[in-house]
Amino acid sequence: MLFYSIEWKASAKKELRKIDKQKIPKILKAIENLSSNPHPLNHKKILGTQHNFRIRVGDYRVIYFIEDEKLIIEIIRVRHRKEVYSHR
Repeated sequence: MLFYSIEWKASAKKELRKIDKQKIPKILKAIENLSSNPHPLNHKKILGTQHNFRIRVGDYRVIYFIEDEKLIIEIIRVRHRKEVYSHR
C-alpha cells in the first residue's frame, strides 16, 4: 500500500491555529487519514480545478491538492465552511 506525504502551505497552518483548540484534533486526524486514502468517501472535487479536493470535518473544510506522481498531498486551506471559499 502506498502512502502519500502531507505538506502544508504556511497559510493553511496559520488558519489552523485560529480554529477552536477542541476541534483541531479531529481536523488533524482527518488530514492524517488522507495519507493512506486521498479520496475518502466524503471528498469532493473543487469545480474548475483538476487536482483540488475538499473534505468536510464538522463545520470546517479542508482544501487539498493531490500530486499523484510524487505521492504528495498539499493542504491549501483549513477554514470554517462559511469562509473557506472567499477569495480575501
